[in-house]
Amino acid sequence: MATMADVARSAGVSVATVSHVLNDTRPVLPRTRRAVLDAVDELGYTPNTLARSLVTSRTRSIGLAVSAISNPYFTEILQGVEACALEHGYGLLIADPHDDPEHERKVVRLLHERRVDGMIVAPSADPRGLLTHLGRHGVPTVFLDRLVDGAAATAAPPRTPALDGSERGAPSGAAFLFDQVCAENAEPMAALVTHLAGLGHTRIGLVAGLHGLSTTTERISGYRRGLASSGLPYDGRLVSRGDSAAQGAERATATLLDLAAPPTALVTANNAMTIGALRALRDRGLSVPDDLALCCFDDFAWADLFSPRLTAISQPSREIGARAVRLLLERLETPDRPSRTVRLPCAFVHRTSCGCPDTPSEKGTVS
Repeated sequence: MATMADVARSAGVSVATVSHVLNDTRPVLPRTRRAVLDAVDELGYTPNTLARSLVTSRTRSIGLAVSAISNPYFTEILQGVEACALEHGYGLLIADPHDDPEHERKVVRLLHERRVDGMIVAPSADPRGLLTHLGRHGVPTVFLDRLVDGAAATAAPPRTPALDGSERGAPSGAAFLFDQVCAENAEPMAALVTHLAGLGHTRIGLVAGLHGLSTTTERISGYRRGLASSGLPYDGRLVSRGDSAAQGAERATATLLDLAAPPTALVTANNAMTIGALRALRDRGLSVPDDLALCCFDDFAWADLFSPRLTAISQPSREIGARAVRLLLERLETPDRPSRTVRLPCAFVHRTSCGCPDTPSEKGTVS
């Protein structure tokens, strides 16, 4: 088995130079770096990751906690995270919190115990336990898709020594500095509502997401904003909670259809709830858009294959994932820099479920 000394001899450099190239601990001339990497490939040298982590206090791994299994939307985010992490030489440890606060705390604790350099998390509706753990241990963190209020998040106990003797926690009472990245929510939702209102609909229903999520709050706000800008009154009876899940959306849609004056158009607040709403409409024998117009927040791969084709808001899922990695790497480089929240624009994808004529899909940026 090749050693670092073998690589150094083959490349004609010192062992220290090989270490600097592999660990990015000091600038190295491009031709020297190339010679070292060529020697690594030729000899089949595999660095000892454990030994390197003890020297650098870094494992070059990122913990990712997203509900990728239970929420297909996060699959594309995961792809963006993985591609960007790999590009920068980082591996991923992935856990699914299932949008459950208790399970979320467990999986984040387990990821932290595996000495990841930092964490990327799509927080649940009740992230208080999550914030307490991450803040107490000073874990470099980026929250994605859903925003959290970190005003009360402080690292309570003093720092504790890590296995290598360094102190990785945050000082007592220190603010928990973290970063966040998400898509715009309010304006894109308002755009769906104003589009439906422009087609003559005055009773527009909303199947809203899980209570407590920032995405739910912001999309309800956008729904109300779209009504107001269209000169339509807000009627709370036209908002039914689908809890961000298909089954919940079926019940929510049925509730709206049972109203004495049901909506003539419907907006669903995520892709899973779009599926639930379509099932409820099918069970009632209703046709989209002939009996009820439909627009949805979250585009997905097969939305253009439905009949009718779904008018939707498309979120920049992969870019959200990639941006989360870049924010985390910046946080690792400069731990004390101020927290940042990055919002990315969405695209309005105009198809036919809203009742418009069948034309090729059109995309327009909404921010």
